Amino acid sequence: MLTPVTDADGAPFWRYAAQGELRVQACADCAEPRFPPRPCCPHCQSFASGWRRMSGRGRIWSYVVPHPPLLPDYAAHAPYNVILVELAEAPRIRLVGNLVSGPGAPIDSFPPDRIRIGARVQVVFDGDGLPQWILERP
Repeated sequence: MLTPVTDADGAPFWRYAAQGELRVQACADCAEPRFPPRPCCPHCQSFASGWRRMSGRGRIWSYVVPHPPLLPDYAAHAPYNVILVELAEAPRIRLVGNLVSGPGAPIDSFPPDRIRIGARVQVVFDGDGLPQWILERP
């Protein structure tokens, strides 16, 4: 399975995720959250930033079920889903992940025919600190 490639700007995101926290970078001057992390704020061009803790709640903005799997290592998990989640506190931020049946469940654990755009989800983290999503109310 793929593992995230980290750079200096994104490394804090993955450190927090490994601790079970969802945080996004936010401008220290205009307070605008941003993702993906980057050195300069796209709103006010400030280079000052910090990391804001999010509730981890959101809604499914879009999804796809790849057919056939795009990478050979994922073939054994097909069909699986990839969802795009709009964060509740920061609707302009959308994160990619898998909708799973429970914390630590495999990426193919949620039936693709039950996924609905707009469904409310909550972040969970797998054993490697990768964000996954579960339904807020199954």
